[in-house]
Amino acid sequence: MIIFHEFSDIRKDENTFLTIGTYDGIHLGHKEILNKIITKAARNGGRSFLITFDPHPRSVLSKDSNVKILTTLNEKSVLLDSLGIQNLLIIKFTKEFSQISADDFILNYVLKFIGLKEIVIGHDHHFGKGRGGDEVTLRKLGGENNFNVSTVNAYKLNDKIISSSEVRKSLMNGDIKSTTSYLGRYYSFSGTVVEGDKRGRVLGFPTANIKLKDESKLLPALGVYAVEFIVDDNKYFGLLSVGKRPTFYVNGTIIPEVYIYDFNKNIYGKFVTVNIVEMIRGEIKYNSPEELIKQMNKDKELGVEILSKLVI
Repeated sequence: MIIFHEFSDIRKDENTFLTIGTYDGIHLGHKEILNKIITKAARNGGRSFLITFDPHPRSVLSKDSNVKILTTLNEKSVLLDSLGIQNLLIIKFTKEFSQISADDFILNYVLKFIGLKEIVIGHDHHFGKGRGGDEVTLRKLGGENNFNVSTVNAYKLNDKIISSSEVRKSLMNGDIKSTTSYLGRYYSFSGTVVEGDKRGRVLGFPTANIKLKDESKLLPALGVYAVEFIVDDNKYFGLLSVGKRPTFYVNGTIIPEVYIYDFNKNIYGKFVTVNIVEMIRGEIKYNSPEELIKQMNKDKELGVEILSKLVI
């Protein structure tokens, strides 16, 4: 996949099949749209092209600048490449850029610098100033400028429309089974193993504390999870704790840490990825370290039961 950051770097090609959007999560609904442009490009000897934005538009336009995302820019690029998208333009999203109308964007940017045979959008997609870029606007522009417009119906799973909002909601509720179903893969995050307070070692459950590669990455609900842990291209099983450690701290900060089964290597400073398989329980404040250890042993047994069903 070729990645662009400037329109001026792109070779214009009228035989381009394109879609536009934030594509946070790259869930099954997104994949329907992406597969359509990939298929159409292949059938017509053209190229597939996606225009996306960084940072997330809501973090720029919302009063709450601390918007959490489902996929970091690097994760998004890797996923798009694996799906078969040939070209990716990443536009730096600013308040100034948000003032460009849909007509202006299509005419003076997309058609001028990229070229366009067909644009494919989701059933409810809007873009541009005032969200003026919709199916009606695009069909009008297409008729005037010789490009086609296709829409993709809402993707439903168990009668529920899959969207980034639904993925986010399920993750924040700890409903990992739904999250996995909506994405078509395990939700994951990456970061570097850093030193913690080593309390886990004292309790008999040494953990790898993870500093997220991107602090805007959304973590699941506070609790304990069965996970796959990947380091140095090797996959292990483990238990992830996302929490404030209320048994020991009154106002602790949220830290993701992983206890890895049958593991005794030094991995400080290593870059790791965690695939979240299933939630075991929510975060609980215990009256003593002994109560916590008793629960952790139960978590460990349940984790083995869950993870034993997977194949490395």
